[in-house]
Amino acid sequence: MTYCPALFISAPASGSGKTCVTAAIARSQVRRGQRVRVFKTGPDFLDPSILERASGAPVYQLDLFMGGFAHCQALLAAAAREADLILVEGVMGLFDGKPSSADLAAAFGLPVMCVIDASAMAQTFAALATGLANFRPGLQHCGVVANRVGSEAHGRMAAEGLPDDLPLLAALPREPRLILPERHLGLVQALEQPGLDAQLDAWADAWDAARRPGFAFKPLPIEDAIETAPRPLLAGRRIAIARDAAFGFIYPANLDTLRALGAELHFFSPLAHEPLPACDAVWLPGGYPELRTERLAAHPTLAGALARHVAAGKPLLAECGGMLALLDELTDAAGDTHRMAGLLPGRAHVQQHLAALGLQAIAWPEGPLRGHSYHYSTLETPLPPIAKASNPNGGKTAEALYQQGSLRASYVHHYFPSNPEAVAAFFKS
Repeated sequence: MTYCPALFISAPASGSGKTCVTAAIARSQVRRGQRVRVFKTGPDFLDPSILERASGAPVYQLDLFMGGFAHCQALLAAAAREADLILVEGVMGLFDGKPSSADLAAAFGLPVMCVIDASAMAQTFAALATGLANFRPGLQHCGVVANRVGSEAHGRMAAEGLPDDLPLLAALPREPRLILPERHLGLVQALEQPGLDAQLDAWADAWDAARRPGFAFKPLPIEDAIETAPRPLLAGRRIAIARDAAFGFIYPANLDTLRALGAELHFFSPLAHEPLPACDAVWLPGGYPELRTERLAAHPTLAGALARHVAAGKPLLAECGGMLALLDELTDAAGDTHRMAGLLPGRAHVQQHLAALGLQAIAWPEGPLRGHSYHYSTLETPLPPIAKASNPNGGKTAEALYQQGSLRASYVHHYFPSNPEAVAAFFKS
């Protein structure tokens, strides 16, 4: 058993300010010399990029569907052995989804702090807070945060009626300078925000000024666990991975899995017009190629290098945005059509509203994998799918898996730890 302070930050709904508060706490503690490890509940690439900058350490997913209980336990145990504080940011509202944030907090006995947007309420704040605390018996609620209050008096009104065992831990002011920029899919990536560090310091300042006296992080017993390492099935294999603002949707756990399998990882930036490294396999992860079509099209060698790679029968995995980059055409949200790499027959159209969202379970020929889907584009292709995903929550999102030669593509963002052997079998084929 390892003891480490831990806190689960949730909310009644998306948009309440969970990421801002989590980042504020992380940066505040880092400035005090603390080693902070932050986790994000469920599939997400954008919030973790902000939280990684705030904490100075990679942010991993805790997801009972994608990774399973034992995987999540091993990640928490590893963090507890090296950290002074563990923060876990929830997803959506506390009880939303299956599995929910509440399911995760209950599974590991993590104390819950709910962030509530108080901007349009006063004494009703206490009713909402106590409702969240009492809805599911067994959860440990340690307090609440009133976010976006208009004044000190507003903060005091929000605290009226709160029971002694559910204190107001902080009342954070409503400040436009603290608002993060957003686009479709969510927050703007950290690497695209040159002023982010100054903003994180401002959040930490606001947290330090707003938190109530007596607030303290208490040590929590975390069960020791070590995940069994996969066999080095990719020993000696070189995998080239696109990584930049156009292809930035990469789970740290996916990279860990490839390294544990023995693969040598070589990163390159298509946006910087870096050449495809010498490799045995390629992974084009998701991201925002639709925002940088002209820059990608101007790459002098990449399309040809990828075509030769596939012609040689070498594996290429393209996920979501990576798949869009390989199509014949892509029409962006403004209605402009762009030529893409032309390795995958078909065209896509980026629309103004969400096209698909949901956890996904999909059967690769090498074995089942899990992941998620989240995109604003629709795809037309003559290729028949070799498999179709299912949604564990019964949602309508059920993504197709396409194969053309050694090129495999899907809207699914796969979570490699869900089946390392299947991932190894593909990249080694």
